[in-house]
Amino acid sequence: MKKLISSPESVVVDALRGMAAAHPELSVDLERRIVYRARPKEHGTVALVSGGGSGHEPLHAGFVGFGMLDAACAGAVFTSPTPDQVLDATRAVDRGAGVLHIVKNYTGDVLSFELAAELAAEARIDVRTVVVADDVAVTDSLYTAGRRGTGTTVLLERIVGAAAEQGFDLDEVHALAERVAAAGRSMGIALSGATVPAAGRPTFTLGDDEIEWGVGSHGEPGRERQPMAAAPELAARLVQPLIDDGLGTGDAIVMLSGLGATPLIELYGMLAAVTPLLEQHGVRPVRVLVGDYITSLDMAGCLLTVLPVDDELLSYWDSPVDTPALRWGRS
Repeated sequence: MKKLISSPESVVVDALRGMAAAHPELSVDLERRIVYRARPKEHGTVALVSGGGSGHEPLHAGFVGFGMLDAACAGAVFTSPTPDQVLDATRAVDRGAGVLHIVKNYTGDVLSFELAAELAAEARIDVRTVVVADDVAVTDSLYTAGRRGTGTTVLLERIVGAAAEQGFDLDEVHALAERVAAAGRSMGIALSGATVPAAGRPTFTLGDDEIEWGVGSHGEPGRERQPMAAAPELAARLVQPLIDDGLGTGDAIVMLSGLGATPLIELYGMLAAVTPLLEQHGVRPVRVLVGDYITSLDMAGCLLTVLPVDDELLSYWDSPVDTPALRWGRS
């Protein structure tokens, strides 16, 4: 295993220390492994908290900032944050208008956020929760009851974060979050496994001519292993399951995220193959993200996420955002 790390035990804290050095607009609690905005929102504004296992960077800490999250809890690599982490973050960011928890549908994440919400309620903090379960690959997996939560999480944090900045109350923010979570669809393919530092070897191995179709972000099995193919055929394998699952037509935000070890030249090539297939099914990509947004350490492959949108959702998307990983519209 060749990794730019000090040790498997310190890899998360070392990364957070580096984030603090690179981004003075963030406040990083190394002991609790929580990333906050250095400048909190005004009193009376809804706050957003998310988090999950490390190894998916920039998710979630890279999306803390204006127009997105108020705090992110970093668990160990591929391991859920603890309820205490979530509770500490919730208490710290509450500005008197309540807190929305944004949770990917993994059993450990769901349980930690549920317990934290119960404890926050005892402290008289109003908490609502949205669970993202957008991966159409499998109905149940090794770590979930129901679908896994993947790429729609990024789009939801952006759209709902914008609404919170604009002064929406907690009921409105929660309803908007549920709307986005229900509409987004994701599907991924892996060309290689991810190497967890503590294990020192890939989570799974593939033959030179194999891909894992519908892989989970922790390396969980997908639908099946299939022969490797050229980009147009792989694109069809990504798009068709989204259509079959009832993806809406019309304008859409499309995100093609690398999984950590796929160069941009390949991602742009895949996007060139994906776009006409979506358009054939009546889906018009009007906003597109290409790059590493939700990764799986050093896994090779990509994740396609499509979210149908209207003018209202696009207005939230296009409003200013200023985070380490997503930034536009602010001077």
